[in-house]
Parts: sequence; structure tokens; C-alpha cells
Amino acid sequence: MIRTDIVKMYKDIHTWVGIVSGLCLFIAFYAGALTMFEGPLQRWASAPVDLPAPVAMDAADELVAASLAEHPEMARGWRVHVETGPEAPARVSWDVGGSRRTGPDAVYGTGFDGDGNLVTAELHASPVAQLIDTLHQQVGLPLDHEIAMPIMGGISLLYAIALVSGVIIILPSLMKDMFNLRLGKNLKRMWLDVHNALGIFSLPFHIVMALTAVVFAFHDQIYDIQGEAFYEGGIEAQWAQDVHEDPDVAPGTPLAAPSQVVARMGEQAPGFRVLTLQYARDRDGYMGGRVMGQDVRHGMRAPTYGIAEFDPYTGDFTGFDYLPGQQPFWEGVVTSFFALHFGNFGGEPVRWGYFVFGLAGAFLFYSGNLIWIEARRKRLTKRHGERPQPRSTRVLGALTVGVALGSIAGMSLTLAAAKWMAGLVDDLEAAHTWIYYLTFLAAIGWAFWRGAAHGGADLLWLCAVTTLLIPLTSLFGWLLGDAGPWNWSGPVLLVDAVALAGAVCFAAFARMTRHRALTGPADSVWSAKALKPLENEGEVSGETRPV
Repeated sequence: MIRTDIVKMYKDIHTWVGIVSGLCLFIAFYAGALTMFEGPLQRWASAPVDLPAPVAMDAADELVAASLAEHPEMARGWRVHVETGPEAPARVSWDVGGSRRTGPDAVYGTGFDGDGNLVTAELHASPVAQLIDTLHQQVGLPLDHEIAMPIMGGISLLYAIALVSGVIIILPSLMKDMFNLRLGKNLKRMWLDVHNALGIFSLPFHIVMALTAVVFAFHDQIYDIQGEAFYEGGIEAQWAQDVHEDPDVAPGTPLAAPSQVVARMGEQAPGFRVLTLQYARDRDGYMGGRVMGQDVRHGMRAPTYGIAEFDPYTGDFTGFDYLPGQQPFWEGVVTSFFALHFGNFGGEPVRWGYFVFGLAGAFLFYSGNLIWIEARRKRLTKRHGERPQPRSTRVLGALTVGVALGSIAGMSLTLAAAKWMAGLVDDLEAAHTWIYYLTFLAAIGWAFWRGAAHGGADLLWLCAVTTLLIPLTSLFGWLLGDAGPWNWSGPVLLVDAVALAGAVCFAAFARMTRHRALTGPADSVWSAKALKPLENEGEVSGETRPV
């Protein structure tokens, strides 16, 4: 049996660490849940491209040759998309300008028309899915990546502390309360039961998220230490040496046809589904290759694909460090951190499971603040009678609904705007960012102006409306005929269906919140029945009366 004073100490740690980190973690978990379907979101939001249907893979080498002849700038590198679709409408594409960190300035693709003439078009993939992923990675902070990531790492460490302290708190009553969900008039008790049940049942998921997030946040520093400790001149110097070793290829050797490369890969890695072949020319003029593909039987290094190096002259794999199922032991251990965080193994069941756990995690942080606020109200009422909540509690209540619901409304609104802005706005990335943060900040301001009770119901209705705009946008496009809907397919319908379900849930929560505001205790920050504020916020006694 754990001593009562130890449990109380860890309860205080859990409470304050949760309050400090909870709102940022809410954004990270909600956005993270959405990124489990980043591909469908990208398809939903990206405008169609005016290109002919992709040529067959057997003709890809002809398309590459024609593209190189007309666009010599692509000689430094290009991609052959083995699987094409709305997110990869061209068989061949290449980048222009930009950098690895900021991304390319433009992406172009080519195809053959019915007469065999080369057609070139700029590919305008919507940046909204990447914005949501960035919000997830940076816990919603509008800072440079290099600044936001260490902050995210610190928040993740607090998150780990909250997990440990939460487990210690619940241990004394674990078997008694774990399956005991007490629904009724005691809302604080009900919230606590739901919070504890979600925390216990999703504990392995949260442990994985906390540990992997810390690794991601400080991976640059980890690589720097690793380079100094194990590689002379640093790890980047070693990579450069590996990349620029003299190839055993005679000058003028032709590249193997992409279809032959894919067939050769199938022989070497059965079950590995090739998505894209990426070609790059090094400083000595030698072509190197990287393949991106999937094998759901194994964890993958990137969120939706595994990576391997290959020889574009023969199609043979030259690097297995990131090839799913064929990695050396230590590289496989590192990849497991990525795979566990991304949920990119096991196919759709695991992806849907991560989606549900992500939403449940967001609710866990939201409910934690609600529990603390109600627990404090009950303590004050028991000691001093019915009285208004102090300013600190009112501020926390407004922040809780403003930050959480503002982030939901902002993501929904900027996603719904994607189809409306395509072709009309030049800098889509900036436009999506402005839409999100203006909505987010406006929601926080509204919550402070209206208070947690009125603001909570108002903002839940805002979440319902902005989320409903997503399927309404597709419906409106369908009614317009030629204007849409874009890329009408299963993944796109999935986005509309999930958004419709979300809008219904938010509307139901808004009604419940409004009912609570009208019928709940008058001294709660969630009550619309205001009490006259105390003249001195530090008072703990005295009469208060409804106003």
C-alpha cells in the first residue's frame, strides 16, 4: 500500500504538470489524429492538374527522355511515380529551387497527350495537410522549427512525468475504479472516472508517444553526439564519404528502364510495394537512386513509406538501412521509434486505432483541466459556501475552451477553405496559416470575453459549423458539376464522412454544454448563472448573491 502523503505529492505533481503542458498536448494529439489520414486529406484538398492520363510504366523511360530533352533543368534529379493518383497525378515529376528544409519552390510533372506530344504542368499540391502535421509536431507553436522542437521536447518530458505520477495516483484504487464508470448527476465524479479509464487503457500508447516525441525533438542533438563519439569528423562527413564513393559504372552506361527496376526490386524484397523511384545526380555526374514504398508487415521510417537506396543502372538495392523487414538490427531499433509513433505498421486497423487513441488523448488533457477546476470549486464551496470562482480559475477555464476548441475550429476552417482558395490565392501556405491562427486567437479572445460557460457552448457550435463546412464544400462542388467535387473517390469520401460525424458530435457537445451552463451549480465557471464577483479576489468568506 502506497502512503497517503506520497499519493498526495504525486497528485499535486500530476495536476500542475498536466495544467502546464495539457493545452499544447491537446493540439498535438488532435492534429496527430488527423495526420493518420494525411494522404486522404491531401487528396481532398489538392486541386486537379491539367495533365493527360499517366503513361504506362513500360513507357516511363520514354517520358523521362522526352522530359529531359525539353527541360534540361530536371537533369539533377527527378521522380518516377509507380503508383499515380490525385496526390501523384504525373508519372514523372521534378523539383525546382527550394531546399530540403523549406521544400521546393515549384514542382512540375509531364505526360504525353493523345498525339504523343509532351505536356508539362505545375503540380499544386495543397499545403493544408502539411500545416496540420506541423501543428502536431510543434504542439501548435508558430515558431521556427529549430526553436519549436526543443520546446516540444520539454513539453514531452513533462508529459512523461504526468504519466508516471498519474499511474501512482490511481494505483491504490486501480482494481476498484478501473471498470467503475459512475454516470449521473455528479459530473466531477463522472469526468474523473472517464479520465482515469482512458488514462489506464491507453497508457502503453501514451508511453510510446512521450518517449518517441522526446527522441524526435532532440534527434539533431543525438546525431551530433553520436557523430562526435563514433565517427571521425562527424556523422555528416561519414555520410558524404559513403555517398561519393567512386561507382563501378562505365561512362555512358544507360539507366535501366523504371519498369525493370521495379521488377528487380520485387525479386529482392517480396512484399515491398514500390510507390516512387527517385533519381539524383551527384557532383561527379553519377546517378543514384532512392525508392519509397510500403510493407505494412513491418514498421517504416517515414510516416507512410519505407526507404532504400538502389542502383538505377541495375535495379539492385545498395542500402538496406531503412528498407522495411531487411534492416540491420540497430537501424531496425531506431526505425521502431518512428514506426511506433507514426502507426505505419499493420495496415488500416492500426491506423484507425491510432486515430481513436489520438482523439482520446486530446480528450484526456481537456478533461484533466475540467476535473481540476471542478475539484477546486467543491473544496472552496465546502469551506466557504457558494461563492464566485477566483480569477485564476476563470482564466484557466477560458484558456481551456479557447485553446482546445479554437484549434479544432481553426483546423476545420483552413481545411474547408482549401478547395475555395485553389487557383485564386498565390501563397496557399501563408493563407492556410493565417486562417488557422486568426481563428485560433479569435476563439481564445471570445472565450475570455464570454467566459468559459457561454464561450464553451459558442465555440463548440463554431467547431460543429466549421467541421460541417468540409462535406458541404464537396457537396457544393458536386452541385456545380464541372467545378467539383475534386478527386471523388473512397479516401475523399472518407474525409467527408468523418467530418460529418465530427460535426454531429460537436453539435451534441454544444447542447450538453449549454444545458450544463443553465442547470449546473451557480458558483461554477461552467455556469451561465453569474454570481456577483468579490471585491477582493483574495477573500475566502463573505456573502455573495446571484445577479
